[in-house]
Amino acid sequence: MEKIVSVFRRGHFNAAHRLHVPEWGDEKNEKIFGLCANPHFHGHNYEIEVCLTGKVDSKTGMLINLEELKRVIREEVEEYFDHKNLNIQVSEFQSLNPTVENICIVAYERLREKLPEHLKLRVRLYETPRNYAEYGE
Repeated sequence: MEKIVSVFRRGHFNAAHRLHVPEWGDEKNEKIFGLCANPHFHGHNYEIEVCLTGKVDSKTGMLINLEELKRVIREEVEEYFDHKNLNIQVSEFQSLNPTVENICIVAYERLREKLPEHLKLRVRLYETPRNYAEYGE
């Protein structure tokens, strides 16, 4: 019988951002994004949860070596976003509003490139304990 399992790994990073649409004036940005439109930016303590799903290897008994997953999350997400002003220092957000949804998608895309293709990937990103986005297969 084929064994399908999911494994999870959490990570953390701190980052600042500003939500705004450049074509709109300050008043409309503030109306839509509230305090998140602050022109001086604001920050969050982000928590990321990565879920991989697939077949357990019959020899190792593992889906993936968790040390490898830890390394990929550290290099592709934590080090990439940590203590950055996302709007200014992260290339993807030069033209993309750094909402929790978009940060989650960018994190997924960076992880997808480095993790085995045969494993399904889902990423959940908490901007606050009550606000999060989830993206993936």
